[in-house]
Amino acid sequence: MSYWTDLSIEYANQKSYLDDLFQVYPTIPEGIREVNDELWSSIEKAFKKKENRKLVNELLKLKLFPIKDSMNECVKNMFIDF
Repeated sequence: MSYWTDLSIEYANQKSYLDDLFQVYPTIPEGIREVNDELWSSIEKAFKKKENRKLVNELLKLKLFPIKDSMNECVKNMFIDF
């Protein structure tokens, strides 16, 4: 392994790692957000029926999709309804 990978693994094994991580990436950065009840109901139905394509399409309608980075566009392109 590279020197930097070794350092990263060593740091990740320290007791303070999670505390340090949460200071950089808070779990709830802007507080708890409200989700539209109708949209959430549609998400739950798709999940229970195991309709994965519909589930992802409904999740993509959320203001803050669970994937908050460039992968969001990739997911949209994979599951978009035509």
